[in-house]
Amino acid sequence: MAQGSEPTSVILIVGDEAVLVDRAVDDAVVELRQGDDSAEIIAVDPDAPAADWSVLLSPSLFGDRQIVVIRRVQDVASDEVKRLLAALTDLPAEIGVVVVHAGGQKGRGLVKSFGEIASRRIDVPKVTKYRERLDFVQSEIVRRGGTTTEPAARALLDGVGSDLAALAMACAQLVADTGGRVDVDAVMRYHAIPAEVTGFAVADAAVDGDAAAALAQLRWALATGVSPVLVTSALASGLRQIARVASAGRTARSAELARELGLPPWKVERAQRQARGWRPEGITIALTAVAAADAAVKGAGVDPAYALERAVLTVSSARVAS
Repeated sequence: MAQGSEPTSVILIVGDEAVLVDRAVDDAVVELRQGDDSAEIIAVDPDAPAADWSVLLSPSLFGDRQIVVIRRVQDVASDEVKRLLAALTDLPAEIGVVVVHAGGQKGRGLVKSFGEIASRRIDVPKVTKYRERLDFVQSEIVRRGGTTTEPAARALLDGVGSDLAALAMACAQLVADTGGRVDVDAVMRYHAIPAEVTGFAVADAAVDGDAAAALAQLRWALATGVSPVLVTSALASGLRQIARVASAGRTARSAELARELGLPPWKVERAQRQARGWRPEGITIALTAVAAADAAVKGAGVDPAYALERAVLTVSSARVAS
């Protein structure tokens, strides 16, 4: 890797989280432009016929700055890679190069080879955990010039799903539609998607003590055909998970608990976060209310929607009061 005061000429980006990789590429291009907005950007397609790297990485006739972006370098043929590496070791001052490798096992040795040539390496981590997606949503809204809250970010995840590209688009639209203030009501108004509204979305808001969000999710879920039985089941499941995780103590590691309880790590992490607002007596009150609602929606009551609303309000207040 280049040392001292040598200018950045080759930037290696490693990762396959498309949205974040695209942003890393954009940032790298800005850096390699060196303030020259007229610099030509050349994108190289690994699926295209073999490139003549000595020509592609040569200065233009007019001496203009050029930025060459080589994506999916792990898919470049091995013979071509050798020629590319040779060309990068003798790069003209007018040329900047962004090399993108998806990481993983395919072409793993290339990361080391290009890393030895690159002036800088950028690692783009994979977003896999619920908390990471939640942080992404909140930072994305701020990045777009808006403000938000964690309950609103959770509502957006419930409504849009886990795909980062879809979440980024939703954040941009929300900031534009609301003037920048993104709260739960705004998320429900613009991005409550029926296919994604489930009893678990209702349960998550209720056990977090967010009665307004839970009621909004509940009404939308019922309006779009979610069975009342699924809502009470999700509420009971969420409360039982909190009780199981809380009984293990706050210092328990999520990975170990996941194996012990037979739950995905992300569910354990979420339950650990939710458990901080609960005490045993609050869980007892909430489970009693959910049991009553479950009986009501199975025929013991007249109005299932009313029974569910009462249960949601009781669960939310039991958490707040605990």
